[in-house]
Amino acid sequence: MQCIKPMGSDQSPSTQKGADSVLVLGAGSWGTALAMLLARNDHTTYLWSHNAQHAEDMREQRCNLRYLPDTSFPDQLYVVVDYATVIDQVKDVLIAVPSHAFRDCLKQLAPYLHKNIRIAWATKGLEGGSHKLMHSVFAEVLGDRPCALVSGPSFAKEVAQDLPTAVTVASTDQVFASDFARYLHKGNFRAYTNKDIVGVEIGGATKNVLAIAAGIADGLGYNANTRAALITRGLAEMMRLGIAAGGQPETFMGLAGLGDLVLTCSDNQSRNRRFGLALGQGKSWQQAMDEIQQVVEGAQAAKEVYALAAEYKIDMPITAQVYRVLYEGLNPREAVQSLLERSPTSEH
Repeated sequence: MQCIKPMGSDQSPSTQKGADSVLVLGAGSWGTALAMLLARNDHTTYLWSHNAQHAEDMREQRCNLRYLPDTSFPDQLYVVVDYATVIDQVKDVLIAVPSHAFRDCLKQLAPYLHKNIRIAWATKGLEGGSHKLMHSVFAEVLGDRPCALVSGPSFAKEVAQDLPTAVTVASTDQVFASDFARYLHKGNFRAYTNKDIVGVEIGGATKNVLAIAAGIADGLGYNANTRAALITRGLAEMMRLGIAAGGQPETFMGLAGLGDLVLTCSDNQSRNRRFGLALGQGKSWQQAMDEIQQVVEGAQAAKEVYALAAEYKIDMPITAQVYRVLYEGLNPREAVQSLLERSPTSEH
């Protein structure tokens, strides 16, 4: 299968710097979908993959055959093999790499940054080993520089297909937040600003762990009642951790909290849900990963969220059971039974 190149599409990057030109680092499904959105919204957009052959293939085929094979690239989307060749032409950078690659991506980017460039990311998760939020990693590597993050209930395939979607752009720099929301906000795509970086990041990381729990329950044959209970009590866990870390309660009732949690727990486009589903059906970690063939952020996040909860002395029983299944070999059915056998307590 090969995507059809749109008539009149120029595969050579423009040499003229655009006021709102953006470089997207990371050509997985999410990075590609966001790059396509930006280009459709009339922004000159450069898409980079760490795999040079993948970049060459995308440039030739005018689509990401590996991750989003059904949608051709807009005319204003250019694929680059070496982002150093275009970094001076862009105003902003959007990072869309997995959490385990985030720090290295920043380190590699740092020597090429001119002083006025701003950086956003669409990475969800905590850093492995340190359980640091992405904004803390950013500050350690790049210091005091305008930054923002994009999060919320959004599947890459639906964004690529221009289906209605809403996300949050979080930043303490309201000019940057408004600018980047404006880049994204057009047609069927809505973007809202938020100052609560911590809350948005906690929501984005924790919901992936809870989606694994929802998948496990469904894989074991439990149905809608169980899923609703897991989502609701999972939200309570997310809020306890997020508030303890410095997030705002209202953030968790919005797009980056409840919205993303419901989406990820309830639809099989979610890799984290599918991963849990496979485990609940009796498959091994490796068998589940082999089926999905993409990064499952919740698998690492389970360890890091569990550690962060211990650091803040926060009770997160669902997260704890997911951690035990993944890292202590607990049988998934025993994990669910352990949750059911907890003593009754107040909901609040």
